[in-house]
Amino acid sequence: MKILITLDYELFFGESGTPEKCIIEPTKHLVNIANKYNFKCVFFVDAGYLVKLKKEYLRFPKLREDYELVASQIKELSDSGHEIQLHIHPHWEDSFYDGNRWIFNLNRFRLSDFEHQDIDRIVYEYKSELEELSGKKVFAYRAGGWCIQPFNKTKDVFIKNGISMDSTVFFNGSNSTKTQWFDFTKAPNKSFWKFDTDPCIENDKGYFTEIPISSVKVSPVFYWKFIFLKFFGKDKYKSYGDGSSSGMSKLQIIKMLLLPSYSVVSMDGFKASLLKRALSERKKNSENDNFVVIGHPKAFSKYSLNEFDDFLASALSKENSIITYKNILDRDK
Repeated sequence: MKILITLDYELFFGESGTPEKCIIEPTKHLVNIANKYNFKCVFFVDAGYLVKLKKEYLRFPKLREDYELVASQIKELSDSGHEIQLHIHPHWEDSFYDGNRWIFNLNRFRLSDFEHQDIDRIVYEYKSELEELSGKKVFAYRAGGWCIQPFNKTKDVFIKNGISMDSTVFFNGSNSTKTQWFDFTKAPNKSFWKFDTDPCIENDKGYFTEIPISSVKVSPVFYWKFIFLKFFGKDKYKSYGDGSSSGMSKLQIIKMLLLPSYSVVSMDGFKASLLKRALSERKKNSENDNFVVIGHPKAFSKYSLNEFDDFLASALSKENSIITYKNILDRDK
């Protein structure tokens, strides 16, 4: 089994929190674990945040400090061999800093919400920012909030900018809130596939390769435990990030608490307790030889990192090794 450790490197989008607590410090903890087991991670960097910082830091010196702090860590990660790839939360285009905090406008949360000329500019500008910082070619993408659909509006722009690989889809995933919408219920349950205009429809002649995030079926009991630990758990369950999310819809919460659902395989918070089971189940499916784990530094906790460390101690062997998207790209050439 080939394992990919992928991180969405970003702030929160309710109350943003600080880059120190949401990004820098938890990423350092992760890198310590990566060094311990001698592997490299893939960081899907929210490039819109960096671009917005550069546009605003002439008016707000604090934002220059934030930019330099984050940019320095990205350079260090890349220089150390970790992979930097493109993550787009386009709502940065409509958001602003009021001198004290970020004010988020989530009305255009999907890249497809924008006009074609804006999509073209956004992808080029964001990708260029990451390539300038990392010094390496960016070729893989993950949509913010998993909102990659409809893909036909963005397809040509990604081809134009050399983005040939996606890692957004997860088996049986879906969401339909005012802010977020995606439907992966028709996606193949496979390690990878080619596609053209729809990441959920396999097309052997497609330009793009989908490397889906692994998924795991979760019972309502899991989420009841999750809620209990969030409010009554010890400090080890508290996330490092000092912000808050934009929240889920009431309907989505009710479904999760009453019905089985599918979740990404994650190293965040209490979900890290599912890592071992998810890998074991993945091995039983002959169509799957990749195991893609997602994480968000802002959502790490002492508990989740300990669970992740324990998972690696048992998972890494001659049969299982950690790779990156560059390894897949080079293998397929």
